[in-house]
Amino acid sequence: MVTKPQVIIIGRPNVGKSTLFNRLVGKRLALVDDQPGVTRDRRFGDATIAGLEFTVVDTAGWEDDDPETLPGRMRRQTEVSLEGADAALFVIDARAGLTPLDEEIARWLRSQTVPVVPVANKAEGAAGEAGAIEAWSLGFGEPVALSAEHGEGIADLFGALWPIIGEKAERRETIDTEAADAEESDEDAPLGPLKLAIVGRPNAGKSTLINRLLGEDRLLTGPEAGITRDSIAVDWRWTDPASGEVRDIRLIDTAGMRKKARVTEKLEKLSVADARRAVDFAEVVVLLLDATKGLEHQDLKIADAVLQEGRALIVAINKWDVAENASSLFNGIREALNEGLAQVRGLPLLAVSARTGKGLDTMLGAAFEIRESWSKRVPTAALNRWFDDALAANPPPAPGGKRIKLRYITQSSTRPPRFVVFGTRLDMLPKSYERYLVNGIRRELGFEAVPVRVVLKSPKNPYKSDR
Repeated sequence: MVTKPQVIIIGRPNVGKSTLFNRLVGKRLALVDDQPGVTRDRRFGDATIAGLEFTVVDTAGWEDDDPETLPGRMRRQTEVSLEGADAALFVIDARAGLTPLDEEIARWLRSQTVPVVPVANKAEGAAGEAGAIEAWSLGFGEPVALSAEHGEGIADLFGALWPIIGEKAERRETIDTEAADAEESDEDAPLGPLKLAIVGRPNAGKSTLINRLLGEDRLLTGPEAGITRDSIAVDWRWTDPASGEVRDIRLIDTAGMRKKARVTEKLEKLSVADARRAVDFAEVVVLLLDATKGLEHQDLKIADAVLQEGRALIVAINKWDVAENASSLFNGIREALNEGLAQVRGLPLLAVSARTGKGLDTMLGAAFEIRESWSKRVPTAALNRWFDDALAANPPPAPGGKRIKLRYITQSSTRPPRFVVFGTRLDMLPKSYERYLVNGIRRELGFEAVPVRVVLKSPKNPYKSDR
């Protein structure tokens, strides 16, 4: 299989790399702000310019700092991103002109084998002309003058990239077309890659856990809280040790979610909003707890938000290798979850260690299992047999002597499972009876650990006036 050509965006902080990334993918995927250093991890996206398809990679701003500092570790991530790339877009700020740091990056790029396209961003208007001309001195040929914010000059970028990656892009398009023709008749295709988001409070070890799964330092980590800002998705293949089956997973790392009252800075607000969008995108969400801090109210709020979005939820206690009084900690968290999230009693609760790898295969196996439940559809006949038995065991009440009739039930959708109950006088049905039905569906029809929705629907009275 021929993969898409990969194009890396490189440059010092605040030259507009993330703005260019967003422009190329056609969406506001990467966080953008006026302050430098917003991007910290590599972010991948599918880009298209005039039919030329490629993968574009946004990187952290290159800074000249000690390798052990956070900026130094960010630079190492940028350096690693060049491995396997087909081209690099070296972005400078045309309005600011060349700086010593631009020249240092250029020297490093000249020592690499990847073809480089110089890009003079913010070149709109007369103010950017001098910087665009100055970029010739970098030694990479004619610079592409553009404005990522306004979309000017993107056609010129196509002209610069086509001679470098055009052939590979065309070869991939031919192979993809043949594969699509072969798969067109497959109506019973299995579920796609598991979309698995890792969420939690800052410093719970989310990025460390993903790095451990991948077996590489793909995501930036460190003792500083709140390192991750963007939600980063990584495609990966996991071999199930129990069956030997190779399964596709899209791992999604997210920014730590603190209490709303503590989130005051604009950038952190953007990061948390991005994390919430990642939850919407996911199928299964792992809420990662810190064993050294236990379960806090904020964890329950995050879990409730995940369930309100209808996502399947797993709770994993990280740093289990350093947990004190492990047994009482586990039982205490289990009790608190059952009490605080009564709507989904029996959530999978696992002990893991991102540092040692303990329990991670078990966590992934549980994620695939809970997705199966989340995607399950119950045949209407079997569903109504259960429904009849549930009504016989506990008939609905008759408030004020008026009988509530529940006629039948059907499953309207999956992911999350949603059921519609048809009957009359349903506006009088107590919430407690709705909970009785939901609990019965979850307990007896195989939806034990996933959120279930029940909608009540009465037939419209044809004699009732709409006026």
